[in-house]
Amino acid sequence: AQGVALALMHRLKTRPQFQAAMAGGTVSRTPHFALHRLGLVPPDGETPKAQAETSKSTDGSGSVPQEQHAAQALFVVPAHENAGPWLGAMVPKRWARRAVTRNTIKRQIYVAGADFESQLPVAAHVVRLRSTFDRKQFPSATSDALKAAVRAELKQLFAYAVRQQQKSAKAPKPSGENP
Repeated sequence: AQGVALALMHRLKTRPQFQAAMAGGTVSRTPHFALHRLGLVPPDGETPKAQAETSKSTDGSGSVPQEQHAAQALFVVPAHENAGPWLGAMVPKRWARRAVTRNTIKRQIYVAGADFESQLPVAAHVVRLRSTFDRKQFPSATSDALKAAVRAELKQLFAYAVRQQQKSAKAPKPSGENP
């Protein structure tokens, strides 16, 4: 560590956490992966500008809808821990038949997430494998070529999501809303 208290990236562990994060919406896609995000409201109740895009209320009242309160309860951290982004990996057997391949892809997801940890908002993120990697191109269940391809695509996935978030944070508000 560099002497600076960094936010810890938490891992999604329960089915309701994954379901809530996936219900938040898709923020980025690549040919093999999709990134879902559910914006989280900090414990003090203030919504930072960077999270405005992912935690807007649907009724325009500025309050958090009831369904989101239930989702927020799934992501409570102890007071002594820093609030940070949450990350989960979903690699279905349908798209990666061998366990060694699924585990390799999950490891790459968590490594890529850690690389972008400081740029991600405090939100629940799920990276979902949405199509198979061609077995003819990657015959080994876990090869350096497969790891490199997965890592490159995950880097692209997270980079796009970060760019989109920064654009929405910098975008001027429509003239009908108060500053």
